Amino acid sequence: MRPTKAKINLENLNTNFLNIRKKVKTSKVLAVVKANAYGHGVKEIVTSLNTLEKKPEYFGVAISDEGVEVSKLKVQQPILIFEPLSLFNIEEIVKYKLIPTVFDESHIELLEKTKKKVRVHVKIDTGMGRLGVNYSEAVSFIEKASKLENIIVDGIYTHFATSDAIDKEFANKQLLRFKEIIKTLKEKKINYGLAHCANSGAILDMPDSYLDMVRPGISLYGYYPSLETSESIKLKPVMSIESKVASVKEFPEGESVSYSRLYFTDKKTKIISVPMGYADGYNRNFTNKTECIIKGKKYKQAGRVTMDRIMFDVGLDNIKVGDDVILLGSSGKLKIDAWDFSKIINTIPYEITCNISKRVPREYLK
Repeated sequence: MRPTKAKINLENLNTNFLNIRKKVKTSKVLAVVKANAYGHGVKEIVTSLNTLEKKPEYFGVAISDEGVEVSKLKVQQPILIFEPLSLFNIEEIVKYKLIPTVFDESHIELLEKTKKKVRVHVKIDTGMGRLGVNYSEAVSFIEKASKLENIIVDGIYTHFATSDAIDKEFANKQLLRFKEIIKTLKEKKINYGLAHCANSGAILDMPDSYLDMVRPGISLYGYYPSLETSESIKLKPVMSIESKVASVKEFPEGESVSYSRLYFTDKKTKIISVPMGYADGYNRNFTNKTECIIKGKKYKQAGRVTMDRIMFDVGLDNIKVGDDVILLGSSGKLKIDAWDFSKIINTIPYEITCNISKRVPREYLK
């Protein structure tokens, strides 16, 4: 097995979940495990969360294939599919008793043709501008769906566009629109199941949005969704990436390192190589911009990041083949987290963890 590993701390995962659970009090929790649990490994993440006494009430995934994968783990919880119902996924959804997202007349027509009872969640577009029935038409759509014999409206939901921003004006406008729909449905005595809208940003900063259920995603895995949210819940990163020194080579002053000669030594030094590259998810644009931790000290990455290998300048320090290298994680007071990587390429931790490829073995720590 390769020396490069993504270590997944399941204790941190469970602690994050329980801290979220404590924050939202009586609201149910849908654990979002899409994209292979944000790169952490869906089987192990779901299994770990289900060891808890207060386990998630629902699981959420992006596409039906992911739903089937979770279903095959023999979970008892309902599994919500965020992608809209279509000809491409209805067979799997019905077969595995998954919960589809619906918001269009065509979705209703597809369900009527199955002639089987199917639980659904109706998505409402309150301002995200992506998927969902427009909030102005939501009540009539839900009313129609609820009257059909083979459709059970198990829930309604919306998604915030700006809950992770400092300025919550638009998020609060979305919440108000959603609450007005709930109020009208109650007045009309239309059963809508569970109402949910709070993603990680809203869980942190918008307690009025908790409603019947919340949907933590990135916060489960130990990261705040942006640098503008509060840190009202203590979170611990779940993933770290560690490797070992594969080679040590002494360079004189003025020598170049790696493709395109983007790094030159400014004195006599040692360049080490580490078996991690852009095929593993270590972005090529990290070139000359990242660091690693070896023996309690940080060292700068040197030269073009290649497909399978990266180099670091370790000066004349006593670094040897086989020494441990921390690429993502901490050692004492030193740390490198997904936000450090994100700032370099103007992205977010979601993309960093999701992009760690299957070529990097996951090691699960309990």
